[in-house]
Amino acid sequence: MRARLLVLGERVLTVLVLAAVLAGCETVPVTGRSQLNLVSPAQETEMGTEAYKEILGKAKVSKDPAANALVTKVGTRIAQATGRTDLQWEFTVIDDPKTVNAFALPGGKVAVYTGILPITRDEAGLAAVLGHEVSHVMARHSAERISQQLGVQLTVQLAGAALGVDPQLTQAGAGVIANSLLLPWGRSQESEADHLGLIYMAKAGYDPHAARELWLRMAEAAKGQPKTPEFLSTHPSDATRVKQIEGWMPEAMKYYKPTS
Repeated sequence: MRARLLVLGERVLTVLVLAAVLAGCETVPVTGRSQLNLVSPAQETEMGTEAYKEILGKAKVSKDPAANALVTKVGTRIAQATGRTDLQWEFTVIDDPKTVNAFALPGGKVAVYTGILPITRDEAGLAAVLGHEVSHVMARHSAERISQQLGVQLTVQLAGAALGVDPQLTQAGAGVIANSLLLPWGRSQESEADHLGLIYMAKAGYDPHAARELWLRMAEAAKGQPKTPEFLSTHPSDATRVKQIEGWMPEAMKYYKPTS
């Protein structure tokens, strides 16, 4: 009887998973890649907005008018190039000279740390960074990542239930497996954001060649620092990024029209 119930339960869960997969299939702009999203845009935006508020509440938001004006100007141009005027885009500068980074959250919330500005150097370099970050929003990478984790964890739990494994061990194992299996997806998403970012910065009137030069400067700035091997990292290596950007350049240049 117990075996029959297990089989029936597995079949019901399988049907539910398949239904969710079919309902959650979407296509990424520009690249046309199919992706699975089990999180609605509204849910994703709500999570992004709350996370943004929490991060900014703990961070030191820059009061430098020049830095804020520059990031807002470039970010707004990139956002307009996406055509997503329905999103409440917001660009914030975080005063942290030691952090060479920027990030984007669902719903159009983007932050740039002051530590990256000396490396971006000018508007075009900053456009490469913001184009990349905005592309994470456009491709709904956050929702996709959550969906992948849910899918992996559910699969492991189903397998554990079928084999009679302790549910607590199955749940713990699911988290470990999810983290290891999803690393390649992280690199794929980062590369996709580079690709989309080239297109959006070109549409916004910024020469996409600036993206290649930015990553060469990033590589130079990182010399002498310990690096995680690419196969263990969620990001492509600087050399890989430069090579990929060179491959996408002809496509991006089709959209580039210098602004007067």
